[in-house]
Amino acid sequence: MFRVFKKEIETELSKFLDMDVSRFLRESEHADLSCTIAFKLAKEQKRNPDEIATEITNAIAANLSDYVGSIEIVNGYINFNVSYEFLEDVVNTILDEDEDYGSMTEQGDVLIEHTSANPDGPLHIGHIRNSVIGDTLARILRKAGLDVNTHYYMNDMGRQVALAILGVRRFGLNDKKPDHAVADAYIAINKIMEEDENEKEKIEREVEEIMLEYELGNEEVSKEFREVVEKAYEGIKQTLKRLNIHHDEVVWESEFIRNGYVDRVLKKIEELGLLKKDGAWYVDLKSKGFEKDVVVRRENGTSLYITRDLAYHVWKNENFERFINILGSDHKFFGKQLSDILEILGLKPPEIVFFEFVSLPEGSMSTRKGKFISADELIERVYDEAYVIIKDREMSDEEKKEIAESVAIGALRFDFVKLAPEKPMTFDWKKALDFERQTASYIQYSHARACSILRKAVENGMPDIEIVGELCTPAERELIVLLSKFTHVIERVLKELRPNVFADYIFDIAMKFNDFYRLHPVLKEEKELRMHRLAIVDATRIVLRNGLEVLGIKPLEKM
Repeated sequence: MFRVFKKEIETELSKFLDMDVSRFLRESEHADLSCTIAFKLAKEQKRNPDEIATEITNAIAANLSDYVGSIEIVNGYINFNVSYEFLEDVVNTILDEDEDYGSMTEQGDVLIEHTSANPDGPLHIGHIRNSVIGDTLARILRKAGLDVNTHYYMNDMGRQVALAILGVRRFGLNDKKPDHAVADAYIAINKIMEEDENEKEKIEREVEEIMLEYELGNEEVSKEFREVVEKAYEGIKQTLKRLNIHHDEVVWESEFIRNGYVDRVLKKIEELGLLKKDGAWYVDLKSKGFEKDVVVRRENGTSLYITRDLAYHVWKNENFERFINILGSDHKFFGKQLSDILEILGLKPPEIVFFEFVSLPEGSMSTRKGKFISADELIERVYDEAYVIIKDREMSDEEKKEIAESVAIGALRFDFVKLAPEKPMTFDWKKALDFERQTASYIQYSHARACSILRKAVENGMPDIEIVGELCTPAERELIVLLSKFTHVIERVLKELRPNVFADYIFDIAMKFNDFYRLHPVLKEEKELRMHRLAIVDATRIVLRNGLEVLGIKPLEKM
């Protein structure tokens, strides 16, 4: 709805001024929409901004619809405010569209690759941030109407995986959750390498041998790799499922050797005269500002991660209009190399969302040394704390467990997405569960409060009256204008790929709703006001529910 209001103003301004004015329109604390174009024109024409703003306003005012309630000129700014008719239509539209409210009709197909953790152990908190950012973006883009496909890119050819294979050969797999069992074998083989130099050299040779055999397609070694990697992924998938995260497809890195895409990439680079062969094969990237050449094939004939990733991105170019990668900030150099080579090949590089690392108050982690907090352990810790918070409430044990699970997963997902990806974060589970802070719990509680108000209204008997007249306080107005911005915010995320913008928006709605309810105790209102305000409560409930679902968080009706 807000997009309709904004688009109409933008169209009329652009038509009159014969220029694109979109960058001069912005939301403001002084108006629903403010235009700064008069300042630019005043500078060019050496005139007073107020004078120009008045001319513009007089020219377009008659062409604007009833959704524009007022236009004011304040020190050169042209301030637009929505009308009561707009507010009324917002509430009615939300109630009519219900679960479809906020959906858009954008077209196109998008691939989002996220998580893609090495299959040498369980996910840890850094992986959770990757997964939640990727999954939330996928949900937002689907809400926008796009056809979204999500990939887990299985790194089955790296050195870490080869070490995990050797670890399983020597020590087998214990009866822990599959990914944890693989991690134990991986940690054990690394411990031997740290403690015995002779064993280290022997293991390193074995790693090189099995990596070569796997790349050449040795059946026995390939079967061994597949079994261990699938075992690790089985456990990883269980963790992701609990976090309400699903991948549409798992793509194996090794497949791009088997299907000929790696050879195609190398041949294309050679045809462009960029391939240097001196034992190993290199790509010259000096034209892109790199001091060192990029190795794309070792002396023993095996490919490297970047070679196979280039092949994967050739495939992406052939199959998708838009493709997005979620990567840790430590991959920025690699991401630039990958993108630059793709551009040299005349192909589209991926859109990359880089995220900074996550830490716990306990400190740093290392999978190789076995010093890490697994995602499973973190989920359990947050679940236990959530259960403690609600254990004394009057409901069945089953309900308490379901709510504790939803609150815990919500706390994790929201905390990992509410901060801009480029900002480092420390996850504090106590703060994540604080019902008074910027948390999922606060939003879930606000949704549950709206549900409770509506339940009580039905129990008390809904008044059978027709509301007449413009009833709108500042608190009502602020809340309804915010409710109207759902697709406006979705559209912004579509362009910026920053899911934290949407998380902030849903939290702001929860805050505005609680402010509204504090000022207007709906169930105690006179009959003339009650239905009017119950409609606002119901509209808020719908937007909070739809927003939480887009964030992958369960909207609770009782807490």
